[in-house]
Amino acid sequence: MLFTSLQYLVFLPVIVLLFWVLPRGWRLPMLLVASYYFYASFIWQFLALILPMTLFNWLWGKLLVKDHSNKKILGVGIAVNLFILAVFKYANFFADSLGAIFPLVGAANPHWTFNIILPLGISFFTFEFIHYLFEIYRGKKPIDSFVLFALFAAFFPTQIAGPIKRYPDFVAQMQADNKLKLSDFDEGVPLIIIGLAKKLLLADNLSIFVQMGMDHPELYSAPELWLFAYAFAFQIYFDFSGYTDVGRGSALLFGYHIPINFNMPYIAANMADFWHRWHVSLSTWLRDYLFIPLGGSRGGRWLTNRNLFLTMALGGLWHGASWNFVIWGVFHGLALIVHREFVQWRSTASGVREIFENKFFTPFWSYFSIFLTFHAVCIGWVFFRIQDINAAFLMVKRMLLMRPFFSMAAPEHFLVLRPEMPVVVPVVMVMVALLLLTNLPVSMLNEKRFFQRTPALVQAVFCTVLIVAMITFQPDNSAPFIYFQF
Repeated sequence: MLFTSLQYLVFLPVIVLLFWVLPRGWRLPMLLVASYYFYASFIWQFLALILPMTLFNWLWGKLLVKDHSNKKILGVGIAVNLFILAVFKYANFFADSLGAIFPLVGAANPHWTFNIILPLGISFFTFEFIHYLFEIYRGKKPIDSFVLFALFAAFFPTQIAGPIKRYPDFVAQMQADNKLKLSDFDEGVPLIIIGLAKKLLLADNLSIFVQMGMDHPELYSAPELWLFAYAFAFQIYFDFSGYTDVGRGSALLFGYHIPINFNMPYIAANMADFWHRWHVSLSTWLRDYLFIPLGGSRGGRWLTNRNLFLTMALGGLWHGASWNFVIWGVFHGLALIVHREFVQWRSTASGVREIFENKFFTPFWSYFSIFLTFHAVCIGWVFFRIQDINAAFLMVKRMLLMRPFFSMAAPEHFLVLRPEMPVVVPVVMVMVALLLLTNLPVSMLNEKRFFQRTPALVQAVFCTVLIVAMITFQPDNSAPFIYFQF
């Protein structure tokens, strides 16, 4: 059941109504059953994985709390979770990678293949389980109620693609005696509408344009390839942040506040700032449970850079069982290292600091750094989108060298004169306009100023326009959310 389906638009109001009419003691069990029904609606066999994993981590947490400083108990718990993740998500990846070695020694590739279906959301709820065990090891109180613990991982607005929740905050909300507040509906319903508009109106339409170029990058010129990269950057942003908005809005209808996952990432001033704004729940998870345990920045310059590199490389692998995701993670790891080294050089090199603090140079550098960061992110998105490594490198090479400047398929034509390209300029213009239109209210939504400062009539008109636009301009078929595959 997709957020964008008619089934969900019926399911959500029914569950919200049941939640608020049932006695308080029945609400969480009902919500857990509804969440498992939501999960089973994709493939019911998925329950055979999440239920045993939930039971194991709940029981293991009880064992760990008896000796919460025991690293062996923690290690076994984490290892079990990672082993299950590796089997279901990476078995074929490891088999393919191992098989590719055989030809190097003169043997035939055995082409091992495991008939394993990747369960939806396994990466997200596995990370939540690991977080739970880590926090108990650090002295946090475990969850006594199995229903409460199971709901922490299975809560349907965040179950498939996050945001990755932190259990102390979320469990405290579930245990609180929440009252029905119209203000939650005033905020939640528009957030759902905005999220659906991002997905149906923007991401799904952009996906058609992106597929045209990124499936065959060898046919296009460098300027055209840059446009495709820009389009995918906005597609994945609208797709994933749209999912998050629908999830956060749905949770608000139950009185639950889910962490913000995006904060206008494409105005980031550097790569570190980008990761403070993009997929915030994942970047903070990687910081707290991978980068810091590896040693963080406590070991000096080279060890810190090593930890950054390993964290982002593993973060890339977490996104998908393919080498293109590893390369994407390595790219971001190297970019973070370059940024860190640049900041260090800028603060210590003689005379350089004064230049960057100059009141005439500072505004120029602020805008240039945003421009540079956005284009670096777009280069990274090429590796994220194209699984064929050779095709991805070819596209990036053409983009950076700006060759060929004219299309190989039709060298006498430039950009919009190509037969299939008249839509490019209006698509990009509309894309940028809608980016501003949707980002501004959403950023204000996150700070609750949108509802405090905007008249109700304006809010109603804004949401009505989005609904009419979705009905009119959405593609015939809505693709699954991009992060469903992770």
